[in-house]
Amino acid sequence: MGGTKLSRFLLAALLAAASPAFAQQCEVTIGSTDQMTFLQNQISVSRSCKQFTVTLQHTGRMPAAPMGHNWVLSKTPDVQSITTQGIAAGSANSFLNTGDKRIIAQTRLIGGGESANVTFNVSELSPDENYTYFCSFPGHSVLMKGQLNLVE
Repeated sequence: MGGTKLSRFLLAALLAAASPAFAQQCEVTIGSTDQMTFLQNQISVSRSCKQFTVTLQHTGRMPAAPMGHNWVLSKTPDVQSITTQGIAAGSANSFLNTGDKRIIAQTRLIGGGESANVTFNVSELSPDENYTYFCSFPGHSVLMKGQLNLVE
């Protein structure tokens, strides 16, 4: 092959090989620790995803009773009232009121070494809203929160 043809061939081969890396991901795994942190403070969700799955992994060692974590998604202005009202629901309900319509998605409360996942419909999200994910264990949402962004 001539230099130009070889360059085009190599460029096409590289683009073809790289395509899966550019494919839209409709899932994410987020780690959480015994230090009350999520290992990721931002998630981008493509509008092209019909559904999106979040897997929460508790990378710590402490059990759920003293250091449980969950992943909850709501509109940003609702976080404080969801967590405050959820305290009375107790750990058996992952510190969330059953049937709270402000909660878009949630995992169960997990302890060290455990994982949980949740799948939600992306069509429930609006590009005009701000979304926050957080842990509803009492006191954790102050540190354990992040932004979920809806992108093209």
